[in-house]
Amino acid sequence: MSQFRLKAPQRRRLRRLLHEISDLNTYRRCLALLEVDGGRPVADVARSLGVARQSVHNWIARFGEAGRADDLADRYRGGRPATLGEDDVESLVAPLGDSPQHLGSPAANWTVPLLREFLRRATGAAVSEPTVRRQLRRLGYVWKRPRYVLAPDPERAKKTADQAADPGAAAAQRRAGGGRDRPAAVPAAAGVVVAAG
Repeated sequence: MSQFRLKAPQRRRLRRLLHEISDLNTYRRCLALLEVDGGRPVADVARSLGVARQSVHNWIARFGEAGRADDLADRYRGGRPATLGEDDVESLVAPLGDSPQHLGSPAANWTVPLLREFLRRATGAAVSEPTVRRQLRRLGYVWKRPRYVLAPDPERAKKTADQAADPGAAAAQRRAGGGRDRPAAVPAAAGVVVAAG
């Protein structure tokens, strides 16, 4: 594999791709091919990129088959099958229009554990809370904390005290002294002298 050589157009394409690509894995693969093409040993390239030597050999083989830069991109690896089928998703969404109390639950609002339990009883599908949250987010549902809104008080106008016209008059009526945060009682004449001095 140390005899790996790129053709001039391939080398130009990979160098251009290094500047255009935003995917780290593809960048790493392009860089590895260019480094090996430049004469660096595969072991050194693998060590500098933090991958196994076999990975670099796999990239060289994958690129060497067709010589296309597209072959360096990540391939779809599949994944775990979906836990919820289409019928299960419909069963998850169906109760959201009603209150849980209409379906026999003492709760006033839907919660994820309550939806899980409803789904288990309705379809027999045992799904996790993150799966239910993910599916609800995918369907455009969001969780909001209920906010309690009190009715306006009809007696509020009677309960509101009249505002004094002159706050200075109210301040003079306050009792001075006696508390840690209150000023000591000072005669009014002394206050004027101190302020003037």
